[in-house]
Amino acid sequence: MTTPPPTVVSPLTSDRAKLIQASKQIEGTGASYVWDALRFTLDQVLLIPAGNPPHKTAGTGFEHRYRMVELACAADRRFVPSRLEEGREKSYSIHTIERVKAEGGEVFFILGADAFAEIQTWFRWQDVVREAEFIVVTRPGHGYESPPGARVHRLDTVALPVSSSEIREKLARGEMPEEVPEAVAGYIRQQGLYSEKVR
Repeated sequence: MTTPPPTVVSPLTSDRAKLIQASKQIEGTGASYVWDALRFTLDQVLLIPAGNPPHKTAGTGFEHRYRMVELACAADRRFVPSRLEEGREKSYSIHTIERVKAEGGEVFFILGADAFAEIQTWFRWQDVVREAEFIVVTRPGHGYESPPGARVHRLDTVALPVSSSEIREKLARGEMPEEVPEAVAGYIRQQGLYSEKVR
């Protein structure tokens, strides 16, 4: 039996699209590319801070990250902060997708090309591919191959130049990246997050 080829689809036009589960790496910083997802005719975008990511330690507390997401979402009522992953259990994408799908509607997962390139290392990645469609944000110098059966929508109009980790590195050096929304930047300064030297 042969493996089916990956399915690459064009920008969405379906009115059935109800929910997007945004990239788990978003912490309210560097998430401005998500706004461009509205061209995919979606009803709602959930921004979900990772509660307890399995591959790294979340250095900033959940409440701070959730508040930054709230501030980033204030620009548009279609963007909704979510506490879906709050708690101590490991935050696996498949569990989050299953919880979102239980509420009804289709699920589209927004993530950067660098993260999508590693999807076959994820917990139950075959189930992730089966249960969600992907909106992959291209990044200069980062290519990817879609795993078999993946339904991928390329978001080429943004060409995100930085990753969330690169933004955190700038913050740690005392720099405020221009990609950080103004309200979020003010919160970071007020709370002294990432670095006491942030201007």
